[in-house]
Amino acid sequence: MKWIKLSLNTTVEAEDLITAVLDEMGIEGVQIEDKVQLSEEDKKRMFIDILPELPPDDVEAELSFYVDCDSDIEELKSNILENLEPYAGEYNLGTLEFTVSETEDTDWINNWKQYFKPFRADEGIVIKPTWTSADELPDHNDDDLIIEIDPGTAFGTGAHETTKLCIKALKKYLKAGDKLLDVGCGSGILSIVGMKLGAEAALGIDVDDNATHTSVENAGINGIEAEYLDQGDGVSGPLIDIEKDHIRFFTGNVLEDDALCNRTGFDRFDVVVANILADIIIPLSGVTSKYMRKDAIFISSGIINTKEDAVRNALLKNGFEILEVIKMNDWVAFVAKKK
Repeated sequence: MKWIKLSLNTTVEAEDLITAVLDEMGIEGVQIEDKVQLSEEDKKRMFIDILPELPPDDVEAELSFYVDCDSDIEELKSNILENLEPYAGEYNLGTLEFTVSETEDTDWINNWKQYFKPFRADEGIVIKPTWTSADELPDHNDDDLIIEIDPGTAFGTGAHETTKLCIKALKKYLKAGDKLLDVGCGSGILSIVGMKLGAEAALGIDVDDNATHTSVENAGINGIEAEYLDQGDGVSGPLIDIEKDHIRFFTGNVLEDDALCNRTGFDRFDVVVANILADIIIPLSGVTSKYMRKDAIFISSGIINTKEDAVRNALLKNGFEILEVIKMNDWVAFVAKKK
């Protein structure tokens, strides 16, 4: 099925007004494009290392939305302009010129799946999407450790260099019987790999509730007992029990929530892994050691090479001994030990 895309040229000042008018007309899902510069708060919320460079703000904006191909486009355009007319003296509405185009009906949520194929994350470890067979991997071996993942809307198919670096480090440093803490668990892939490599139990934390729910599902797919701990379980309550052969996932921010930190437990974990971003790992290195037993291992990744020195300095400043630096293309991972 085809859809009609309408784009309306307006101004930043009128964005909210026009969105509200369209909503009253039954038009939802409006896409807004403008050149408004990012605030400091915006930058903090963007989980990326290299911020986009926006052109100067020219106060123009474009609002786009989709309608059924059977819609009377000319009548719709006329109705929109008519509904906006009363506000012309109060707002700068811009040119209110329409651009009309046609698009195919595409399942954007699932369309990306055609590009996620089984791959070798490291020697002996194969990551595969739940909807394919490991046999699709050309060099698949019968003794490979197969990890099945459906990331949903969470970060972490395992294909990115940063995740591969973590898997490589887990394979080398995690020992049978270790307790694992996965900070920023995403799809749960590192917790799952850790359990498959012999960890006794794992605890996964993420700031995104979708991620922690997805992690529970992925653990189950791989035959690992897992549960989601919600606020009803009392984030400010007693120490979270780490049960053998289980993973527990919960939502929170260990950098901001002291009660959650207390529930996570101190001097408790043999390995902590964090595949996030350099700008989060730097402050995280200041609190991670309290969760770790003596000589425990901290694996940190998600670090663009331009931030390598900053992360190294933070680790050393916070009392870690750097055991190894692993690199893949533009990405860096540190393996450090708590002194």
